[in-house]
Formats: sequence, structure tokens, C-alpha cells
Amino acid sequence: MDARVLAISPEAPGTHMSGPAIRYWQIAQALAAEHAVTLAVPGAPALETSHMKIAGYDRRAGAELRGYAAEADVLLCTGLTLYRYPFLRDQPQPMVVDLYDPFLLENLEIHSALPLTEQTAHHRMNISVLSEQLQRGDFFICASEAQRDFWLGMLAANGRLNPLTFGADRTLRRLIDVAPFGVPETPPVQQQRRLKGKHPGIRETDQVIYWGGGLWEWFDPLTAIRAMAAVTAHHPNTKLFFAGVRHPNSDVPPMRMAAAAQALSDDLGLTGRSVFFNDWVPYAERGDYLLEANLGISLHFEHIETRFSYRTRLLDYVWAGLPMVITRGDALGVLAEAHGLARSVPPGDVPAVAQVILHWLDQPDGRAVVAPRAQALAADLRWSKVIAPLAAFCRAPRRAADQAPVSRPRLNPTLLAKGWHSLRARGLRGLWRDVRLYLNLR
Repeated sequence: MDARVLAISPEAPGTHMSGPAIRYWQIAQALAAEHAVTLAVPGAPALETSHMKIAGYDRRAGAELRGYAAEADVLLCTGLTLYRYPFLRDQPQPMVVDLYDPFLLENLEIHSALPLTEQTAHHRMNISVLSEQLQRGDFFICASEAQRDFWLGMLAANGRLNPLTFGADRTLRRLIDVAPFGVPETPPVQQQRRLKGKHPGIRETDQVIYWGGGLWEWFDPLTAIRAMAAVTAHHPNTKLFFAGVRHPNSDVPPMRMAAAAQALSDDLGLTGRSVFFNDWVPYAERGDYLLEANLGISLHFEHIETRFSYRTRLLDYVWAGLPMVITRGDALGVLAEAHGLARSVPPGDVPAVAQVILHWLDQPDGRAVVAPRAQALAADLRWSKVIAPLAAFCRAPRRAADQAPVSRPRLNPTLLAKGWHSLRARGLRGLWRDVRLYLNLR
């Protein structure tokens, strides 16, 4: 059936977007192909579309969400939404909780420089926020099978793996399934030049290594910067371009890693010569940058976050057919390497990073070889395909088996009276047997 879906985005889609805003903008559009979707965004909507309704809400109180929710058949939320707007917990509609971002693990790193007491306080709050979501949700989506295993453990700890949910579906796919990030339905098309011959310091003849997305604490841009000395010794016209160092969401605090990367590049005398830092690439222009680049790169540290991550920046590289240099470990990186799109390196290995970069740059037809493989993989990663479990839920929304109203055990008054007289006559001996005999539970 066509459902009325309320998707509550934690960030407002606009000209500059990071992961959460991109995800909700794309999910809402994909669902709108068969459902009546309202995309609720904090503040005044900055984008328009004829495919769905975009409605603003006050970030502090979220009062408008009450009215939007009352008109919906399905609620979709993520992150701190339930924590910030607790009245949503009491809505009777089925609720989908989006767990694609394991922020519990990310925040361990983000807060690691704080005093231990403050780290502990943040962590306890994150556990509380997550538990609230895990206890309320009727259906959960995440980004990979590895994530699903992680969240199944969390759901078990919150009592959601039980005879009712198991009885409803022994695979538990009715409770939690995989709906990751996706790529647009069509490949990127070059609109205009953005990098070569346009960006100060980058010439038309240069080869560009593109670092998509931001510089978060668990990423390792430092190794990429250090590798540039060896790379430029063989290919002096190579440039490393960081697409975003300033998060478009002002609520996100500056990352220590962004400052560390710029400081290292400055110390090595590379900034403005072979290493370039950009504030944030506009979302609608990212295809131009990707199509001009020669190579995509994404490096991270050996970290628990990596085990359960889904490096969405790699999806842009797949979408644009870019060869990749990646640190091994995350689910999407494994997929890219298996399809011959990427070569992986150990964490923090500067010589290995330089060697793989040179491998790709020494192949004049490297991108031509990779592009058909990338197109084949991208066909399976389109938004319309990856959200299939969510779209299916919206066609037949339901409360979870352990969330739906259940009949309470009822007492049979006649048998209860007989049991009471028997207990008086016999004392407490055989109490449990008599209770089971005289209480008619159904």
C-alpha cells in the first residue's frame, strides 16, 4: 500500500551536505517513488522538490513534529531524534530506527582527549540514547551485515531478542535488516571544470588524488600527506586535494584531525604546492570534482570504529569510476577491492600508500580499466535498490511482535475461589502446583 512516511532528518539538506543530510534526502526521494513522503528538516527548508513534501521543524523544541507524526503511517528517525523529542516515543505508529551510523563507537574517539570523568559521562549518555531507540523501534536498518551483527547484540542486551520477535521471524530480518548508503541512479556528468586549471595551484596537466568527505578523528590523512614526498619524487605534477575540512553543520565541533593535517602539511612545506585543503564541496558539484580526479583515497587508523564502519565516501568513488587507495578493514572497502576498484594498505604504512598511489598513476589507462567494473557495482548500489528492506516495510507497516498490544493473563474467578479454599486447607505446600492449576492464564 502507499504509506504516509515521515522521515525526520537530523540535519537540513542544502547546498552543502554531510552524511546524515545526504542519507535522508536520498532515502526520502527513493521512497517517494511509491509512498507519500514528508521529509522533516531542522529549520527552514533550503531545497525544494515536487516528489515529496519538505517541512521544517524547530531544532530546539521540535513541536511541529507532533503534527507531522499524527498524519503519518510510518516514522523514520535516527541519531538523537528520540532523545531530543521524547514525545515521539509515545506515537502509536510503527517506527523505523536508522542505525547506519554507530555513533557510540565514533564518540569514543571524538571524546578521547577529554578527562576520563567527562568521557564516561558522554558514553553513559550515548548508551542511554541508544537503549531508548533499541527499546522503542519496530524495525531497524543498518549499513552492513557486520553492523547487523553488532546491533543484534545490542538488541539482545535490551531484551528485543525474545520469544515474540524470534517467533515472528527466526532470521530476525523482520526486526533488523540492511539498508546502507547508495549511489544516484545515473552516473555523474561533467558540468564544468572545478579543479584542473581552475583551483589555485592546480594546473590542467596535474594528476589529482581526491580525498572525499571530512577529516574525522578516526581517519588518517597524516599518512597520505607524508606519502606525498615519495609520490612527487616520481610524479612532480601530483596534487592531494582534501574536499572538506569544515563541516557544513555548525553543531559539529571542529575535529582535531583536520587541524593536525593542516599543521603537518604546513610543517612539510606542502600546503598550496602539492597538498590542498578545501572548506566543503557543494553536493551538486561533487560529480565535477570526482570526474576530474585521477585517484580516490581514504585512509584510517586501526580502530574499533573501522570494524563496523561503512565508508560512504567510497561510494562516490564507485559512482565516478575512480581507482582507489584504501586502508583495509571496513565493509565497503572489502567490496571495492573484491571488484578490482581498490588496492588496500595496512594502517599507517607510508611506503605502502606511496607504492599503491604510484601503481595507479603509472597506468595511463587505470581509470578506463576500473570504470566498467565500477559501473557494474554501482548498479547494485543504487538508492532504489539498497533501501529495498525499508521500502518493503513501508508497504506493510507493523508494530514489532513484542511491541504490539498483547492480551493480558486473565484469572478465572471460579477456579481462583476453589484454589483459595484449597490453599487454606493445605497450607503453602504445593503452592506453585496449585497456582498453575487454578489460575487459568491465556
